[in-house]
Amino acid sequence: MATTPPFDIVFFGGTGDLALRKLIPSLYQAHKAGALNRDGRIFALGRKAIGLEGYMELLEQRVKPRLGLDFDDASWASFRDRLRFHTLDAGREADYAGLADALGIAPERVTVCYLATAPHLFITICQNLAQAGLNHSNVRVVLEKPLGHDLESSNAINAAVGRHFAENQIYRIDHYLGKESVQNLMAIRFGNMLFEPLWRREWIDNIQITIAEELGVEERGEFYDRTGALRDMLQSHLLQLLCIVAMEPPASLSEDAVRDEKLKVLKALKPFSNEDVLAKTVRGQYRSGAINGMPVVGYREEHKVDPDSNTETFVALQAEVANWRWAGVPFFLRTGKRMQERVAEIVVNFRKVPHAVFPMPIGLHSANRLVIRLQPKESVRLYFMAKEPGDAMNLQSTYLNLDFHTMFKARWADAYERLLLDVIRGRLALFMRCDEQAQAWSWVEPILECWSRHAIAPKTYTAGSWGPAASSGLLSRAGVVWQEET
Repeated sequence: MATTPPFDIVFFGGTGDLALRKLIPSLYQAHKAGALNRDGRIFALGRKAIGLEGYMELLEQRVKPRLGLDFDDASWASFRDRLRFHTLDAGREADYAGLADALGIAPERVTVCYLATAPHLFITICQNLAQAGLNHSNVRVVLEKPLGHDLESSNAINAAVGRHFAENQIYRIDHYLGKESVQNLMAIRFGNMLFEPLWRREWIDNIQITIAEELGVEERGEFYDRTGALRDMLQSHLLQLLCIVAMEPPASLSEDAVRDEKLKVLKALKPFSNEDVLAKTVRGQYRSGAINGMPVVGYREEHKVDPDSNTETFVALQAEVANWRWAGVPFFLRTGKRMQERVAEIVVNFRKVPHAVFPMPIGLHSANRLVIRLQPKESVRLYFMAKEPGDAMNLQSTYLNLDFHTMFKARWADAYERLLLDVIRGRLALFMRCDEQAQAWSWVEPILECWSRHAIAPKTYTAGSWGPAASSGLLSRAGVVWQEET
């Protein structure tokens, strides 16, 4: 396996949940697989002066148990040798000189500054990095979502960061783009001729994109109550998946060729009028229920959530890409917490046959559909009709199945591992460009404004269900149903 160049990766928020739950475990996996250069160091930053020994104790408690069967003593011991801990208050300019001294002067080394902090600190951190000389051409800064809470705040952050770092140094991360199954979606579309003639309005009836979670807000109640599902999930993850489904074939896989085509999709999204928002969006908020047979509280009873909160934990909407390929094809986007099942998938429903020669099974809405499962159990299934054995010409739905874990025996890198390696290697294709992000916010903002102006309260749904009944009603008005209802 090819390794990275020599690097230093610096985690602002190194003692926080994201670093301990995702980032450090991902780098351990890359280390164990031999993907990291031997001359690579990992700096965790934190406000408390716990020292390296205290940080190692934290990793033993929080990271080591998460590794499960992937843990082994030898790999962990050599991985620990890469780790450093540095005390730093992100808001104190004086602390950054000490960070620069700890890193040393080595402009040929790649330095990655990963901002796993609250977004309101991004501007301060980047300004202080520049003051300390840590913005030279080999420094890359990674920005976690959500980048702002609306178009104005997002533009302000991007402009401030852009004063100190060039656009090709800024990596706006969306971990869904690092998933192996998302990469396979591009391979299926652009590596095969089979689907391209059908990948258009003449043959596709509707497309559904779902990201459903069984989890509630966990320890993120205070953050989530200020954010909501539309900002947290739809503006980023779901729109990025829509772009990959709807984009035109890029001229190459170069970073700007891919991102140019995604931007065209975002610009082609039909804007929402007030009437569209009222008719084509659904807000929801979970109430108490059960997940896997265990009782769970409602959103308003969650830790650090306002007991009168109107923040949405579910959103479904109908979008349209207004161009020649997709005009008139509804794209149904849906995401929610405390749903019946943890699943992320894209469902492409093809049109019905023009004349039914055979009797079709009752309740079947689309005989032919392509189901791309992103998580869990990544797979691609192509559904079609086949004759049941016997004398009668009875048809039933069946499918061809590509199970990635069965087909490909090689180790899979998880999304964060892939994206961290891409940052170190300087690959930007899987990261959002500034104009992409601005366009996404421009499309989402009228929805937020209409919800606020009309004081549209979220419709409640029982935890462990598939969301508010209005979500099914949204599709029924278009004559279709969600995938799980077929």
